[in-house]
Amino acid sequence: MQIEILLFDGFDELDAFGPFEALADVHDTAFVTLDGARAVTSDRGVRVHAERALGSRPDALIVPGGGWFDRGSTGARAEAERGVLTAAIAERQAAGSLLASVCTGAMLLASAGVLDGRRATTNPQAIPELRAFPAVEVVEARVVDDGDVITAGAPGCALELGLAVLRRLSGAEVHAAALRELQLDAVPQPA
Repeated sequence: MQIEILLFDGFDELDAFGPFEALADVHDTAFVTLDGARAVTSDRGVRVHAERALGSRPDALIVPGGGWFDRGSTGARAEAERGVLTAAIAERQAAGSLLASVCTGAMLLASAGVLDGRRATTNPQAIPELRAFPAVEVVEARVVDDGDVITAGAPGCALELGLAVLRRLSGAEVHAAALRELQLDAVPQPA
């Protein structure tokens, strides 16, 4: 399985590394950007090297949030306003990729139109803004699984999101093994 975590300048570190931690031991999991291998700067100034460009149809595409509340020139809000990243997300959904988001990454999915007619969650502080997308059924939960789209709340839900994706792609036995490896007794089931 090919898992890609889509980075952009201003992304939140935990949003990206939580799912990576849950998935990388089992699946080919890579940090990617729209424009190929390059250094990407997080919202707190951490530089991460993305390995390659976003594939045309990864098995799963994970979209972190970050910078949504800053209203700056980088981050999820700036990417939503530019529209290039959101168009790429919509193309991956149309190609059949499982989509997942952490925190305000859901705002990018909503801006891409992929949450229309679906249940979803985001960072609790961004819930009112997600409700502004009338076709989205907002659920206040840590993780919401709506078939081929899985969304998670605040950054602290990032590992749970990764584990939900792992369970979906690899089954209950692999999920249970990952819980043991991470020394977690259990995680809440997605809503």
